[in-house]
Amino acid sequence: MRIKNILLLLLLASMWGPSFLFIKVAVAEIPPITLAASRIVLAAITLYIFLLISGSKFKKSASFWKHVAITGFFAQSLPFILISWGEVYIDSALASILNGLTPLFTVVLANFMIADEKMNVQKIAGTVLGFIGLIVLLSPNFTSDIKASFWGIFAITLAAASYGMGMVYTRIYLKGTPPMHAPASQLLIASVYMIPFSLWMDGPLDFAAISFNALGSVLILAVFGTAIAYVVYFRIIENTSASFLSMVTYLLPIFGVVLGVTFLDESISIETILGAICILAGLMIANNVLKLGVFGLKPKRV
Repeated sequence: MRIKNILLLLLLASMWGPSFLFIKVAVAEIPPITLAASRIVLAAITLYIFLLISGSKFKKSASFWKHVAITGFFAQSLPFILISWGEVYIDSALASILNGLTPLFTVVLANFMIADEKMNVQKIAGTVLGFIGLIVLLSPNFTSDIKASFWGIFAITLAAASYGMGMVYTRIYLKGTPPMHAPASQLLIASVYMIPFSLWMDGPLDFAAISFNALGSVLILAVFGTAIAYVVYFRIIENTSASFLSMVTYLLPIFGVVLGVTFLDESISIETILGAICILAGLMIANNVLKLGVFGLKPKRV
C-alpha cells in the first residue's frame, strides 16, 4: 500500500508541478481572478461529466456541502487566485519553491486540529529551518537575474498556508468521501461564487483576443492540474495522513524550476538556491524523511 501511495504522490506531482509554468503563460493575458475562475469552472464541468458517465450523483447532506464549501475555498479558490496574482510579480520557478512551504504549514495546523499528528522536536526543527529558508528568499539581496517582489512572495506564501489548511480540513471532515465526489462538489460550489466575483473584479473576458498558448494553458490547468489531480489527491488522503499528502510539494519545485528555466528563460539566484535547500531540508526533517541524530542528521531507517 505504501508503494501505491508513493506512486500516486508522484502522479499528483507530475500534474501539479507544471502548473506554475502554465499559470505564468496564462496570467500574461488573463487577469488572475478570471484565470482562477476559468480553471475552477472548467475543472468542475470536467468532473461533473465524469460523474454523469459513472452514474454517480452529488450528495444531498447539508453537512457535506458545508465542508466542501470550506475546503473548496482554502484548497482551490483562494490559493488559485493568490498564485495567479503572485506570478504576475515573480518567476514561476520561485513560485514553485515557495509553494514547498505547504507541508510546513500543514504540520503546524495538523498539530492543533488532528489528534494523531502532534508536533514533536523533529517537526519543530524542520518547521523552523523551512521558515529560515523563507527569510532567505525574502532577503533584499535578490540579484537582477530574478524578478522578485515582496508582495508576489507574500501571495504565494499565503497560498501555501491556504493549501495546508485545506489538506488538514479535508483529512478531518471529508475522509471516506468517494474520490470524485468531494473535488467535484468543491469545484461546483466554488464556481457559483467565483464566476460573479471574477466578473465584478475583472469584467467580461474577450476570449477571442486571447492567444492559443494562454487558452491552452487554462485548459491544461483545469483538466489535468485541477480536475484529475484532485481525484488523485482524494485517493491519497483516504489512505494516508495530511502530512504525507503535503509531501507532494517536495517534487513541485523540481518541475517548476526545470520548466521555468527551460521554457520561460528564467534565471535562479543564489538566494533562491539557498532558500530552496533550507525549505527542502526542513520539509524532510519535519515529515521524518530525515531523523535528527544526537550529533546531526542521519537518514531514517526503512
